[in-house]
Amino acid sequence: METIKNYLETMFANMPNTPEVKKAKAELLSMMEDKFNEMIADGVNENQAVGTVIAEFGNLDELAEDLGLTKALQETHEREESKPRRFLRMEEVEDYLNVMKGNGLLIGIGVLLCITSVTWPILFEFLLRGEVGDGLGVTGMFISIAVAVALFVFAGIRGNDWRFLDKELCQIDLSTADMVKSKKRDFKVPHAIMIAVAIMLFILWIPTAAIDIDIVSNCLFYFVGAGVCLIIYATTVMGSYEKVLKLNDSKTISGSYGKDKGDIVYVNKFAEGVMEVYWPTVTCLYLIISFVTMDWHITWMIWVIGAIAHRLLEVVLAAEED
Repeated sequence: METIKNYLETMFANMPNTPEVKKAKAELLSMMEDKFNEMIADGVNENQAVGTVIAEFGNLDELAEDLGLTKALQETHEREESKPRRFLRMEEVEDYLNVMKGNGLLIGIGVLLCITSVTWPILFEFLLRGEVGDGLGVTGMFISIAVAVALFVFAGIRGNDWRFLDKELCQIDLSTADMVKSKKRDFKVPHAIMIAVAIMLFILWIPTAAIDIDIVSNCLFYFVGAGVCLIIYATTVMGSYEKVLKLNDSKTISGSYGKDKGDIVYVNKFAEGVMEVYWPTVTCLYLIISFVTMDWHITWMIWVIGAIAHRLLEVVLAAEED
């Protein structure tokens, strides 16, 4: 019976979200359930019953008049012809989420390597005094940055296949939306923990920076780097869930799944767009400023300022609750 329900969701995925369509969908589901139960009672096996039900009730064009969907179906066909939506299967969505999870880790580690790259000269100067230590330190710093750049490039290449999500109208069915919602709910606690740990690491650098020993104060870069890595990973993963859930809109019967209760809703689409690109923009600014100035030991403060500014923007741009 679950197969029939999923098939029904796919049938109605492009239909307008109106009371008439919802009523017709409920009526058709009832008809399909009655036929299925009748066949099971007659001793027909489940697979055959499912196939028969789908064959008999699986064409909306044939049932449109009986269900009162003639006008809605015509409007749907016209909309699809003018600007069709790309339908994403559950397997495709899972692939996208896995890619973004991996990219969050790759970019986070890359930024961590950039921030901690300045520790190599200090470390080798402490271990090996003189020109040898200085040379190895500078070499270690540039190797660290080179590996980070390679991670950024690799992450960009992995994400290229999903650029169409920003350019094309796409949609998902109800079962896929429920799957993503479940993943998002499960990630809320780890997300909160990672942000909290990141803030704690930012705070820990204060007493460490006060210790006037190079090898000890070196630890502050690892504290900050680890904190930034956690923030990038957490926001990338959570952002991927929200992006998928926003593919549907209120005009389709599959509904809008962009926000759960308690999530921040912004005043308009422009504000929502600003917040969606906020952290990628901060990451780009951080990398550009750091590579231009080479002051990696100072530019990490961009992340602290960015976190504070992000929270302020959330407060200013959030829509008032009804």
